[in-house]
Amino acid sequence: MHVQEWLETVPAVSIYLLVGLVIGLESLGIPLPGEIILVSSALLASQHGEIDPLILGACASAGAIIGDSIGYAIGRKGGRPLLAWLGGKFPRHFSEGHIATAERSFEKWGMWAVFFGRFVALLRIFAGPLAGVLRMPYWKFLIANVLGGILWAGGTTAVIYYVGIVAESWLKRFSWLGLVLAVLIGLTSMLVLKRKAAKAQGAVREAETVGAAE
Repeated sequence: MHVQEWLETVPAVSIYLLVGLVIGLESLGIPLPGEIILVSSALLASQHGEIDPLILGACASAGAIIGDSIGYAIGRKGGRPLLAWLGGKFPRHFSEGHIATAERSFEKWGMWAVFFGRFVALLRIFAGPLAGVLRMPYWKFLIANVLGGILWAGGTTAVIYYVGIVAESWLKRFSWLGLVLAVLIGLTSMLVLKRKAAKAQGAVREAETVGAAE
């Protein structure tokens, strides 16, 4: 079933909770389609008056901020053994190359990696746990987390909602285009990161080979 068709069968309160939960779990470090759920829900809100876009955006923002904060706490406590465990459970998302790429982003950009990572599919999963593992000061993480979460979740909700209102005459066609666009953006982000991660992983292996040879 189409995501939006399924959402139409769910009560408004359940949609708020669903969006907050999925985005929270994704931000915590579990690979889930948070962006697709958010886009679909915002489109649904533009068609059905019982769904309040302000509440939807607030729930999405809260899920993003709380999920990232929990991920930070888990990463800070679990350390690098946690990343190794996640690599075993989710090798496609937490490979050595992906982790190396994310670490370089954090070393270069610091708290801004948390902020801008909210807008990149794969980094949304990494940001919280990795910031904890790397012992980023919590106050820096919290500022970037709150600002990024509100801007991404609230901004996405507002843009999709108002575009849906303006384009009501062709909304059914747009609902497909919106989901396809979200998927394409996510896939493009993942492909770029995957390519960078592959290079990083090669560099890590090369360094290990050199070290072993010495």
